[in-house]
Amino acid sequence: MITALVVGADKGIARSIAGQLHARGDRVVAACLGSGADLAADGVEVVPDVDVTSGEAVARLAQALRDEQIALDWVLHVAGVLGLDTLGEIDYDDVRRQLEINTIGPLRTVEAVAPLVVDGGKVGIVTSRVGSLGDNTSGGMYAYRVSKAGANMVALNLHHDLSGRGISVLALHPGMVATDLTKDYPGDFAYITPDEAAAGLVKDLDNLTPENSGRFQHSNGTFLPW
Repeated sequence: MITALVVGADKGIARSIAGQLHARGDRVVAACLGSGADLAADGVEVVPDVDVTSGEAVARLAQALRDEQIALDWVLHVAGVLGLDTLGEIDYDDVRRQLEINTIGPLRTVEAVAPLVVDGGKVGIVTSRVGSLGDNTSGGMYAYRVSKAGANMVALNLHHDLSGRGISVLALHPGMVATDLTKDYPGDFAYITPDEAAAGLVKDLDNLTPENSGRFQHSNGTFLPW
């Protein structure tokens, strides 16, 4: 049994991850932007009102874990946002919003809880392959691409900084998942469900070792270019 912190667990992929880990017998602490009442009703431990753009809220999360003397085997940071834009019509307030949530959010959260992660633990940060420089063949989506590329750098930096404690870190791409975030996504894709994405991401973390730490992995198990 592991103890896992899942950040952004109110809905979508993170909700599925929390549910799947709980169902297999792991201890799950769900950090939720809202109340997380449905998770609590299922027996999952919930820390509510965790806004990853708020230093105060993230500090409360870390203190709640310390108060319960919770040692973390896994941290899965899934909280994120998707906003679409095109060159010539970029809303720079929205660029800042996406950077705050998608890039600074995981850095702020992992930094706050890192002292509670056991030596040899694992950290997964859900980003997106649209943040890959090597995979960008179409352009567009400036704010989202930049914020996810930044999240990838956060993951790689954390790999270097935490590897001395044997903590392994992955940047994770969930696949094209049918959620509230992707309902307006351009293009025609064969979407997978949040449960399917969650199962793949959990498998990626199960198979994460110091030897494959510091990489960018798809929920289907393949590795992606930075």
